[in-house]
Amino acid sequence: GVMAELTGRRGGYSKGKGGSMHMFSKAENFYGGHGIVGAQVSLGTGLAFANRYRGNDFVSLAYFGDGASNQGQVYESFNMAELWKLPVIYVIENNRYAMGTSVTRSSAQTDFSKRGVSFNIPGEQVDGMDVRAVKAAADKAVAWCRAGKGPYILEMQTYRYRGHSMSDPAKYRTREEVEKVRHDQDPIEQVRNRLLAAKMSEDELKKIDAEVREVVNAAADFAQHDPEPEVSELYTDIYR
Repeated sequence: GVMAELTGRRGGYSKGKGGSMHMFSKAENFYGGHGIVGAQVSLGTGLAFANRYRGNDFVSLAYFGDGASNQGQVYESFNMAELWKLPVIYVIENNRYAMGTSVTRSSAQTDFSKRGVSFNIPGEQVDGMDVRAVKAAADKAVAWCRAGKGPYILEMQTYRYRGHSMSDPAKYRTREEVEKVRHDQDPIEQVRNRLLAAKMSEDELKKIDAEVREVVNAAADFAQHDPEPEVSELYTDIYR
């Protein structure tokens, strides 16, 4: 469904009309991205309010980057979430450069785990390149929310190897910096090295790689062969 949406096909989660900006699946409890920077933070907070109102044990996870962290609506959301003790985890993906500006040039407080201090929201920095650290931090945050203690902030310290978009040549950093992170911290290579250290064989790893490629190729094949929406779809699912 994701692949089909990215290629504008009928089988996409938004019927091929939303693309990467409006990925949405109620069945999967996934409420998508947003074309306005930081707007999904308010939406995620609203979903948390709905869950608290309904009395279920759902926890809302609102993802946004270091760039979006400076948007005003983020702090309005923080205030309401703590005020009403909403079950929401704010996951700040700090890749150091937002769309292309270093955090040291755009953020007065570069420790994003502290962004909720004035609202009494606890936070912690996490090695976002280590799947074990991410899992442990997420479990802790979910338990906090389900205990009725309100929101929690997780700053995932991560990195992107390529530009923000196809039009971004990423000239604001050196090739050496990118290669060093790729060599020292790549999350997939870290797992691979741990598995090899645990005596898993190269053949077993190749089998896993083959299975993953099969899943990805099947999704890509579906997306490429799924039909595009009818022209009449231009007039459906819209507000006038």
